[in-house]
Amino acid sequence: MISISTQLRVKELLREKGWTTKILSEKTGMSESYLTHIKNGTRRWNEDSLRKLSQAFEISPIDLFAEHRQRTDDIDKNVSMPEQSDLELQVKVVPVVGEVPSNPSPYNNQLAQVTTGYKDVFVPVFNSADNAMFALCVENNAMAPTFVKGDYLIVSPEVWTRSGDIAAVEFGNDTPTKAIMQVTYTEDFIVLESVNHKQPPIALVRGKDHFRIIGRVIQRSQKFA
Repeated sequence: MISISTQLRVKELLREKGWTTKILSEKTGMSESYLTHIKNGTRRWNEDSLRKLSQAFEISPIDLFAEHRQRTDDIDKNVSMPEQSDLELQVKVVPVVGEVPSNPSPYNNQLAQVTTGYKDVFVPVFNSADNAMFALCVENNAMAPTFVKGDYLIVSPEVWTRSGDIAAVEFGNDTPTKAIMQVTYTEDFIVLESVNHKQPPIALVRGKDHFRIIGRVIQRSQKFA
C-alpha cells in the first residue's frame, strides 16, 4: 500500500540533480532560507512554491510528494509495470483549517485558514475538482481511534452524503453546532452518531429540527514522521 505524505522530497531531488540549495533558489526565485525549511520539512509549502518547484525540477507536482510504503514480506519481485497508462492524476492543494467553515468557498476557507492559525498550510488532494474543499485538522483525540490528533480530514461540499457516511454537519435549533458526525437517514429522523460511537446518538426530527450537511468527509490524510 502506498500513501502520499504532505512532505516534499526536495532533499532527494537536489541529490539526484547534484544541485545546491543556492542553485534551486536561483531557479525558483525563492530564498535559500525558505527552501532549506521546505527541504527539512520544518515549514509548510504553499500552492505557489509547489508550482515553482515542479517547474524547476521539470516534474509533475504529484512527483514532489514523498511516498510511504507499507512493509510486506510477500512481494513478487518479478512484477512488471506497464510502460504507458491512460490514467492522468490531477492534484489540487487544499487549505487546512482549524474549524469547519459555515459556508465553504475558496474565500471563506482561506479566511478560516488564517483565523484558526493555519496560514500557508495546505494538503494535496487527488482527482477532485471541488473548489470549495477544505482540510480540517483534527486537533485532539476526541474522535480516536477513528481519527486521531494531527489527521487532516478532507471535506467536499459537492459530494453527496448518503446514509452511513461521515460528514461535517450543522444541527441544533437555538445554538447550532458544527461537528464531524456519521449521518443516518430514516423516514422520520436524521440520526447523528459520533464517529467512534462512544457518545449517545442524536435523533433529529425531519422538517422540525435544524440540520444541514456542510460537506462529506472524502479522505483522511495522515502526517508522517
